[in-house]
Amino acid sequence: MRLTAQEIFDKLVNDDKILTKKGRITFSLGEIDIIVRQKDVVGNIMQEWMEGWFRKNDIEFAPNDNTQMPPDFYLNPQNKKLDLLEIKAFYYKRGPGFDIADFRMYEKEIAQKPWMLDVSYLIFGYDMTEDGIVTIKKVWLKKVWELSRPMKSGNNKTVWPINLQIKQGTVHKIRPAKWYGISKDFAVYSNMEDFLAAMEETVYKNKDTRDDGPDWLSTLIKNYKDFYGIDLNLPRWKDIERKYVLR
Repeated sequence: MRLTAQEIFDKLVNDDKILTKKGRITFSLGEIDIIVRQKDVVGNIMQEWMEGWFRKNDIEFAPNDNTQMPPDFYLNPQNKKLDLLEIKAFYYKRGPGFDIADFRMYEKEIAQKPWMLDVSYLIFGYDMTEDGIVTIKKVWLKKVWELSRPMKSGNNKTVWPINLQIKQGTVHKIRPAKWYGISKDFAVYSNMEDFLAAMEETVYKNKDTRDDGPDWLSTLIKNYKDFYGIDLNLPRWKDIERKYVLR
């Protein structure tokens, strides 16, 4: 059976009623059995749990051998440019702390493979009690721009158009916004075009990707047109900044 990301979301939430279920993680080695109470472990296990869920429900999928880039699963194994699904999970009381992707790898990937912009992110916000009981508090299905926003970094509060992990002045990972709730400082991107304008500005702003800048947008637009038959019309970052940097 082949399902889309939306159909998988609907089945999990409405048919399987995952928000009402309880789980527990155990580990056995030799004669010792323990209940795992480390909350960070749950995030890694949810991807493997989804594989088991796919098999139990006889849903077609193929895992991605490249663990460094989305997606985790191809829902259409015969065409790996369609129906792409990434699994993310985080401890709900802390807020999203996972990585979306390595920035340098991602900016190159979406320029060369524009279908990567259509990856669906199935996100689980979980809780764990002191006894190790795991429950799912919220489930979301999002696109990458719905997880992204600008940020301020450093002592001078430099504005970056994309929320990033920056260590010693070097950009590493794209990090998610807290897309639920209301922020007084930043807004989540409302559409793909604005997100791509933010990506282009970040490519130029980041010293390690600045050399990609002159050709990045033209490559993306050409490959997007070749694949989707659509001419992208992207705004300039300076024209939309005030929509997303609120103060």
